[in-house]
Amino acid sequence: MFGRREGPLMRNSAQSLRKSRVITAIVIGVFIGCVFAFLFPNGFFFVAPHTATADRHISLSGSNTQEGSVECEYSDRANMLKSEFVAVSEKNAELKKQVRELTERLRLAEQGKDQAQKQFLVLGKQEKAGPFGTVKGLRTSPTVVPDESVNPRLARILEKVAVKKELIVALANSNVKEMLEVWFTTIKRVGVTNYLVVALDEEIAKYCESNQVPFYKRDPDEGIDAIGRSGGNHVVSGLKFRILREFLQLGYSVLLSDVDIVYLQNPFDHLYRDSDVESMSDGHDNKTAYGYNNVFDEPAMGWARFAHTMRIWVFNSGFFYIRPTIPSIELLDRVATRLSKEKAWDQAVFNEELFYPSHPGYDGLHAARRAMDFYLFMNSKVLFKTVRNDASLSKLKPVIIHVNYHPDKLPRMKAIVEYYVNGNQEALKSFPEGSEW
Repeated sequence: MFGRREGPLMRNSAQSLRKSRVITAIVIGVFIGCVFAFLFPNGFFFVAPHTATADRHISLSGSNTQEGSVECEYSDRANMLKSEFVAVSEKNAELKKQVRELTERLRLAEQGKDQAQKQFLVLGKQEKAGPFGTVKGLRTSPTVVPDESVNPRLARILEKVAVKKELIVALANSNVKEMLEVWFTTIKRVGVTNYLVVALDEEIAKYCESNQVPFYKRDPDEGIDAIGRSGGNHVVSGLKFRILREFLQLGYSVLLSDVDIVYLQNPFDHLYRDSDVESMSDGHDNKTAYGYNNVFDEPAMGWARFAHTMRIWVFNSGFFYIRPTIPSIELLDRVATRLSKEKAWDQAVFNEELFYPSHPGYDGLHAARRAMDFYLFMNSKVLFKTVRNDASLSKLKPVIIHVNYHPDKLPRMKAIVEYYVNGNQEALKSFPEGSEW
């Protein structure tokens, strides 16, 4: 017996019926949900307001406690981070110092290398030599990178005082107070504003302040201060090589000046600035100031009795312009080191380090140097021995006159002011050519 077999029509009817039931159930469910949402907006499990508030207080109280704990933890962490930052900063400063020291040692270690190769490394590419008569060697060394960490207080002062990164600097203690007054009065009169007195004692610092003279009082250093307070002219002069180093490291060119100098023109208008050191000469004519061939005669040598020598009178260590270059700083270091170990005159040591060539057992200084015009940057020997007795030369107006050859400095300085500034033609006549010891 065969079962009843459903036809296609009956199957379609059954499927349609099931779909209708599902749709109907969904519609009913949505409708019931809307009704309950309207009747019970706070839901089935409604909590009384006071209960919720209490629970919220408990929750907030716990939260505050937890928040306070977190804040305390953050504060401790911040303090710890600050301490770590300070420690890292100190370590960083120490590392920078070590880098500077190692860089300086490296520079010193490289001094023995070929000079031409060093110039190539510092100044640029190698070049071919030009046509005959056109070739000129390198003269001007590059300046150092300024390092304000050397002396931040001095750096701030120099930033205010210097003009075009250069200034006149003089060292003074109370022993030279009267000469210092003539010195800064003549500087002011010619319109120079970029000058600075390194005050070696408190009296000079107060004196400069009362006379509107820019000054710099160094930080206490008993080794230097003891000399600065009581030292004479030559002893104080030896200090300048140590003190000047900081000026150069800060990137400033310095026209170093003793105080026994009268200014008649602005010296910055008469500088070449093409050398490491540009100095006035102790020479009194073209030969002595700029160099000459001096023949040494030794009759015992017969045919070879005459030996030719090159001579030049020394640069004056009381008035020179020095640029912030590596050779300049090396010169200061060499002179200061020798003066700390030897009982020697600073001017003699200054010239030996500038002029002695390299030879077995000694490396000479590779520094460019220039002698100033001895009629413009005049020493007192030239003035009292030659110029005042020559009608044509006496009409010249020097830039400065350095009373370096005579011990009666103050009266001669005042007489120079009388002669060149006030026009008193008799002011220089009473003084002898030489000294009157």
